[in-house]
Amino acid sequence: MSEADEWADACAGDSGAFAVVYDRHRERVFRLGLRLSGNRHDAEDVAASAFLELWRCRRQVRLVGGSVLPWLLVTASNAAKNHARSVRRYRKLIDALPRGSDDGAAGFEAVDDSVDHAGFVQELRRMPDADRALLVLTAIEGYSVAAAAEALGIRAGAARTRLQRMRARLQEAYTVSRQLAVTEEGTRR
Repeated sequence: MSEADEWADACAGDSGAFAVVYDRHRERVFRLGLRLSGNRHDAEDVAASAFLELWRCRRQVRLVGGSVLPWLLVTASNAAKNHARSVRRYRKLIDALPRGSDDGAAGFEAVDDSVDHAGFVQELRRMPDADRALLVLTAIEGYSVAAAAEALGIRAGAARTRLQRMRARLQEAYTVSRQLAVTEEGTRR
């Protein structure tokens, strides 16, 4: 059976035929992901994304020379670029977080491993899903408040207000956790 025939069966919903196509191309797609990302873990994510898109878009995928491999390689390349962009945004966010200063300026302080962050984590878990999504879109993914608000179906002003309230709650939870750690450290001495 040719790959074009297997692909036609996969498009008709035959998961066994899709598995054959997957087995045929997985190593090649993984190697491309490894070359583009530089590590196995990210390469696995890139390959998984490419095959997920292949399945999701199976009815629109064009065969080139009777094979889906060219489409998969382009998709894997795009997935690697998206992953690298996401990593850069995340690192930029982490680097932009305010650090503690000698003059005691307000803001998030440098992470102290002796602090029990349970209150901070509990506050994150207590957030409504929409608030947590807003925080992820703006703080981690780098979307503007207006774009995040549009994605969530709320007004930009409401999004800004929610973010201010979340920041205050999270900062308070962190401060309480830090104060508890300092108190515990003092009693251990």
